[in-house]
Amino acid sequence: MTVASEAVILTDTAPAMSTLRALRRALNEAPSLRRGVGVTLLLAILGTAGQLVVPVAVQQMTDAQILAPGGPDIRMVLIQGGVALAVLAGAALVTRAAILRLNVATAGGLKELRVKLFGHLHRLSILHVQAERRGALVSRVTNDITTIQEFMEWGGIGMIIGIAQVLLALIVMFLYEWRLAALVAVAVVVYIGLMLLFQRLLQKAHDRVRERVADSLSVMGETITGLSVIRAHGVEDTALHKVEQTLQAQVKAEHWANRLSALFFSSAELFAASITATVIAVGVLLGAASDTTAGTLLAFLFLVNLMIEPIQTLVETIDQAQRAAAGVRRVLRVLDSPIDIPDPVDGVELPVGPLGVELTKVTYRYPGGPNVLSGVDAKIEVGQRVAVVGETGSGKTTFAKLITRLLDPVEGSVLVGGIPLTEVRFSSLRSRIAFVPQEGFLWDGTIASNVRYGRPDAGDREIMTAFIELGLDTWLERLSDGLETKVGERGSNLSAGERQLVAIVRAWIAGPDLLVLDEATSAVDPALEVALRRAIERLTAGRTSITVAHRLSTAEAADEILVFDHGGLVERGSHAELLAAGGVYTGLYADWSKGTHTPSFL
Repeated sequence: MTVASEAVILTDTAPAMSTLRALRRALNEAPSLRRGVGVTLLLAILGTAGQLVVPVAVQQMTDAQILAPGGPDIRMVLIQGGVALAVLAGAALVTRAAILRLNVATAGGLKELRVKLFGHLHRLSILHVQAERRGALVSRVTNDITTIQEFMEWGGIGMIIGIAQVLLALIVMFLYEWRLAALVAVAVVVYIGLMLLFQRLLQKAHDRVRERVADSLSVMGETITGLSVIRAHGVEDTALHKVEQTLQAQVKAEHWANRLSALFFSSAELFAASITATVIAVGVLLGAASDTTAGTLLAFLFLVNLMIEPIQTLVETIDQAQRAAAGVRRVLRVLDSPIDIPDPVDGVELPVGPLGVELTKVTYRYPGGPNVLSGVDAKIEVGQRVAVVGETGSGKTTFAKLITRLLDPVEGSVLVGGIPLTEVRFSSLRSRIAFVPQEGFLWDGTIASNVRYGRPDAGDREIMTAFIELGLDTWLERLSDGLETKVGERGSNLSAGERQLVAIVRAWIAGPDLLVLDEATSAVDPALEVALRRAIERLTAGRTSITVAHRLSTAEAADEILVFDHGGLVERGSHAELLAAGGVYTGLYADWSKGTHTPSFL
């Protein structure tokens, strides 16, 4: 079976997605955003319609009361004013209900979008995720979705209400005076056309801002993570200059976007002044030449004002929509990236009991590079302790990742328990095969909570028993809070060796039948090395284990050694057999024994 494993790198070079299409996709990806949207729209329209009572009341009170031949009827004026006030109060309550409904839907929908984004990231291959800078991914999950949230909670309802208000105002205008209404309608259509042209510039500007924000987060994240290295090499000024450059690029992008936004918003003020003046001038001329009443003209001015305000809001909302759409597009680029190592739909379970491994003509190359492994054939028997050795770049770490299906071969097949890994359900694979990397990663929490990542239902007593069985209880007792000791972010409160001890216990409690270790003793202080080696010996006892050996003392104790060189499996056998053969392993062991080339194994 041949499985291609070409990672698709996340880039911003994909074809641009229109704002409307991007927002529509966001609604599809997060169904909660659309839940009850019909009722919300109805409430928003009803709330908007209630505001039209003001110009109607003004026209009625002016023509029928204030300018009436017999003078105003104060009682009727008060009644009409009271009715108008009651309608406005009701409209305000209805609009408030629409806003609350939209806010609730937005919170639920964006939670779905975040969860979906994280879930997709977890299903992508490690190559795919590593190709994207950490800061850029953090920006997509935090800043980009927050921008979408701000638009949906405020801009979204504002856009709905604004459009409804403009349309309803125009309808009432035509009922009062079709000639003035036609003039206003033409002006609105022309202005909206100009807005649609201008928003394309805003779209590009805000896309650029989101890119620069991601760059800044990435550089600042690297600077904070590498703070000790920066200080050790005395390159604080260089690091600060790099941060300053990325922040300056962000400021420039934001400045350009803000200038466009300011120009866009000021155009609405100019439109408001122009249309008001035009309505007054034309209305006076019509009044002099026809039966257009003063009340009608006043109602028209109120309607124009009622329409201009939402148009100004729409101008601002379109700007906000561009920011949101830029965030949506970046999030969708992640969601649209294909799963290159998929969980098989009709996957099977690994067979019960100890597991053996077999590789048949396996070839692997990283995207755009040469072969890292070429035509590798290897068979590891059940219960064997196998060490994998070789110079840096020989392919030994790639070999380990193929066995755990963190990568898929370009050619050939990898079988565990006699079943191709591409046919094994992920849940079975992860529960039966454990991978312990060279650096044990820990989450911010306690030692117990980190061990439970191996088996979530493990109790404190079981975890303590695991430490005892691995001979690590003495080390644990020296810690102030034992299992409840806080490890800090990425395990920063513990040394590298201590983090690896916790990772070993985590693998033990998972109870795997196949264990793959990227040996961690190469960077461990001597005080912990003995404890760690003993723990690894107990962990590997009775189960198939494959250890990428950076120190050949580990290889000496293995049942069999696989020797890799330039992407090929060139030798295999016991330590004594390989030394007697006088081949590649003999040279590696001689160099390691002298201590002249130790770094080549790291």
